[in-house]
Amino acid sequence: MRKLFLTLFYTGLSPKAPGTVGSLLALILGLGLLQYISVSNLFMLSILITVIAVKQINIYEKEMGVHDGKEIVIDELAGMWITLSICGITNENMLYVAPLAFLYFRLFDIWKPSIIGRIDKNVEGGWGVMGDDVIAGIAAGVATSATYQLLVQFVL
Repeated sequence: MRKLFLTLFYTGLSPKAPGTVGSLLALILGLGLLQYISVSNLFMLSILITVIAVKQINIYEKEMGVHDGKEIVIDELAGMWITLSICGITNENMLYVAPLAFLYFRLFDIWKPSIIGRIDKNVEGGWGVMGDDVIAGIAAGVATSATYQLLVQFVL
């Protein structure tokens, strides 16, 4: 059950780009949930999942002897959902905002600028695994919102 959770229904076992595959599933699940719950509830759910994941990652890392294994992609779910919670997504703008949210989240998660990279390198255990994606999600949410506002103002 732990592996199912941490690998986000085994998407983390993808032979190529497990983080991207996990992020894509997280986006799809998040968009589906937003049809039934508010963005603030999605945000709270991502925080709950983060807290649960920290504990489960700590146990998993002790069992496996590996820090931040590439198969762990529950952090992508938390980060992607935080991005969706912040970016101002609605049913009306979903076709524009969802791809932006995905691209910005992957950009910040892979590039790891500033504090995102420091958390990734310097924080051990579950908080290190989850923390960089949570901050990447915040940065991606802000970037997505700003980009969409510019698009609305000058293009759309």
